[in-house]
Amino acid sequence: MSLKNKFFSVITLAFAIVGFTTVAAAQTTEQSTEGVQKQRKFERRGMGERKMGKGMKGGKHGGFGMRGLNRLNLTDAQKTQIQGIFEAQRTANQPFHQEMRDLIQKKRGGTITETEQARFDQLKTQMKASGEQTRNTILSILTVEQRQQLDQMKQEKQQRRQQFKERRQNRQRPNTSETIN
Repeated sequence: MSLKNKFFSVITLAFAIVGFTTVAAAQTTEQSTEGVQKQRKFERRGMGERKMGKGMKGGKHGGFGMRGLNRLNLTDAQKTQIQGIFEAQRTANQPFHQEMRDLIQKKRGGTITETEQARFDQLKTQMKASGEQTRNTILSILTVEQRQQLDQMKQEKQQRRQQFKERRQNRQRPNTSETIN
């Protein structure tokens, strides 16, 4: 093997090593960045250490505007009571959640029977009632001032939602004053 061939082999090997280490380092960084992003998402949803827990996030299924509880300056006793209430509800409703998921998959697949649809409706009503009961229990723990503050936050949220809806409708309407030549 000539000196020229050896030189090119060494150069090629060096480039290959640099290339592989760069790819490996990029994958490691990407994975760690992904972990940080998941943690941030976790905290934004109200599930980090600073927040009260998964049950506080509310939502359209049984959620009742309890997301703002972390802004009410709750006492430690109130926080403990509320966490216990949410944990008890979560534990009690866990089998129903799984059954609901199964029925939703069947419904999406188009294979749901009439009896399963009736069971789905029954579960939906039952979970709604459970959410309302949890809401009332939590509201009974809050002071009058905290309830007023929660109501005010709810009204502000409705106003923001209404403003957003109006802005969106105004953007979708075609401008009739302009004419096309």
